[in-house]
Amino acid sequence: MMQVFTRNQLIEQIWGGDFGGDERTVDVHVKRLRDRFSILTDDFRIKTIRGVGYLLEVQRK
Repeated sequence: MMQVFTRNQLIEQIWGGDFGGDERTVDVHVKRLRDRFSILTDDFRIKTIRGVGYLLEVQRK
C-alpha cells in the first residue's frame, strides 16, 4: 500500500506537536535525504505529490 504523508504529518511524527519551525523545513530535509541516498542506491525515491505531500516509492526488482 502506498501512502502519501503531508508535511504536517511528518512534522508531528519526527519533531512532535511542539515544533516551532516552518513547514518548509520538511522540504529542506527531504532534499538533503534525496541528495544523500541518490548516490548510494536506486532502490527507492521520495516522490513529491504536489499540493499533498511526499510518497516513499520503492523500486521492485
